Parts: sequence; C-alpha cells; structure tokens
Amino acid sequence: MASVTFDHVVKKFGDFAAIQEMNLDIHDEEFLVLVGPSGCGKTTALRCLAGLEEVTAGKIYIGDRLVNDVPPKDRDIAMVFQSYALYPHMSVFDNMAFGLKLRKLPKDQILQRVENSAKILGIEGLLKRKPRELSGGQRQRVALGRAIVREPKVFLLDEPLSNLDAKLRVQTRAEISKIHNKLGTTFVYVTHDQTEAMTMADRIAVMNKGLLQQLDTPQELYDRPANLFVAGFIGTPAMNFFTMKLVREGDTLFVDNGEFKIKIPSDKFAKLVHLTGKDVVFGIRPDDIHNPDYSPSNIHGEHVKAKVDVVELMGNEILVYLVSNSGNNFVGRVDPRSKYIIGETAEVIFNMDNCHIFDPTANPENPVAVR
Repeated sequence: MASVTFDHVVKKFGDFAAIQEMNLDIHDEEFLVLVGPSGCGKTTALRCLAGLEEVTAGKIYIGDRLVNDVPPKDRDIAMVFQSYALYPHMSVFDNMAFGLKLRKLPKDQILQRVENSAKILGIEGLLKRKPRELSGGQRQRVALGRAIVREPKVFLLDEPLSNLDAKLRVQTRAEISKIHNKLGTTFVYVTHDQTEAMTMADRIAVMNKGLLQQLDTPQELYDRPANLFVAGFIGTPAMNFFTMKLVREGDTLFVDNGEFKIKIPSDKFAKLVHLTGKDVVFGIRPDDIHNPDYSPSNIHGEHVKAKVDVVELMGNEILVYLVSNSGNNFVGRVDPRSKYIIGETAEVIFNMDNCHIFDPTANPENPVAVR
C-alpha cells in the first residue's frame, strides 16, 4: 500500500495550464475523489499520476518513490477507465488474467488471484462468458477485476460509472466502496458527479480551472465550503445565492437586497462586522429553507415571501422553486406535508444558523467564505 503526493505539480499543453501548481497529499489506504466540472484538470491529474502524461513541473511520489521518470508499467498502479476496454474474443477469466500472463506469473497464482477477485466482485459464475454475453454492470466489474488481480499499491479510477444507467450506478458505487474496504488499498477516483464523490470518498479534492479549490471530508465541504465555487458545486440542489448588502443597526447585522432584509444571528456578528456597508454574497442551502408550518423550533428563522414557480413532489420531500419580485430564483427542500400552489405568493423560513456569507473583495469571480 502507498500514499500519493503531488508536490507543486504543473501540467501545460502549450500555453494552456491544465493543472496550476497542485499540492495534494493522499493518505495510505485512503479513498480520495477528485471532483469538478469538465475541463477542471481532474483527469489530467490522474493521467500524470499514472504516467500517461508527463508533468511540466513539480514532483509526484507514490509512497517515498519519486515517479516522474518511471514508466507507467513500473509505477505499481492499476487504472480503470470510463470505457471497459475488454477483449471481445477472450473469456472473462482470460480478460482478468491477461496482465498477469504478460508478467509471466505461475498458472496456479494466476488462477488464485482471478478466482479471489471474482469472488469479491460477485462474478464467479461469469468467468467462462465472453464480454458480449454480459450486462453493462457486469462488464464494469470485470474491468475492476482486471485491476484488482494486479494487487497494485494504488488504484486509479477515471469516471468508471459514466456508462451505467442510474440504478446500476447507485449499486456499483456501493460495490466499489465495499471493494475498497476489503482491499485496504489507496483509491484515487475521478468524477464530475458530486453525489458519487459525497457518497464514496474519505476526502474530496474539488478542482476548477486547474486549481485545487478545497480538500476536505464530504461533510466539511458541505457545511464549510471555502469559496463560492465549492458552495455551488457541492450539494444537490445547489446552494442558493443572493447578492446583498451587509448593514448594521446598533449591535445587529442584516443582509439587505432591497426586497429581503434578513437578520444575521448575533453569534456571527464579530466575524462579519468588518464588512458593514459592503456588498456580499449571501448563501443558503435548500435544506435550510422550511415551510413555516413544519419549521424546526430551535433555529434562528427569518421569514421570506416569494412566488411559487415550480413544485416537485419527491415522496419523502418537496422541492419548491420560488422567484422573488426582483427575479431572484431559489429552491427549498421542504416537508412532504407542505401544500404549495404554483403562482401563489408563499412564505418560507430561512434557517440563519446555517447561512453562508462570501466576500467578493479579493476575488469577485469566486468570493471567499467568511469564517
């Protein structure tokens, strides 16, 4: 097993920097997910780690070993791609054993590794079949099995669930988490799907435009995003944002956009008072917008009125999409007993204990969270 270190890694394609000075420590046996939108640099980072791309600057370590000049085959890693890339003329057994045969391992050792991996993945009964006889989920497990039999120090997975349907994706991501727990190996997993990242990762590295935005546990990213990009990317539906002015009246702070004037809890006063009179971005998650009839009793709640635009009945919850007179759109995740009518003006409660304030002073494009 091994840790992985990116030490001031830069990767450029001509003048374009796909990765901008990335520093990242991945712990031994950790399941780390690189997440971000298309073009953010996450797959490039994985390919640099695999040795499929040469870094422009910086160093990459697997364990204590510098691997910048080590060929991919000698890095002791195994990679699973979005495409299954199975040999159609070979059986499942031969697909899984192919890499081991190239390394000229003894036949009995190959048989043992393939059978053990097949048992972990639940595909023991498929070893004699050809890929065309398998479902998409079964083919994905064979691709995983081909990586597992190598017993590498680090597993690299590049959006391995992208080709699966929604139900199978949920099932397979649970299986991958179980495999990680059984193997106790370092996993580096790339996805653009933040739900996959939140449900599978020990820690998540959020990337955008080649920059590492924040590295933390899923819950910390959700509760304490470092900036506006992370706040908007993590969470479904996304956090609601309002451009507002922070105003002070005595010892009380409010955020005011001319339509809503919302009181900030007193315990946040000291952290925010220096922004008095300035424009800020106010953020609140849909989970913290409640129907007044079913609102928790122990919160600092502020009432807001807006017109109901769309209502999505989810069974265990309702997503109500609202629009203010000034055109601010926002969404609340409310109690399933709620009754909202499209077109009516409705009242909701913001849980201000969990509100977020972002300061655009230093970086207007990606305001930093005020802590």
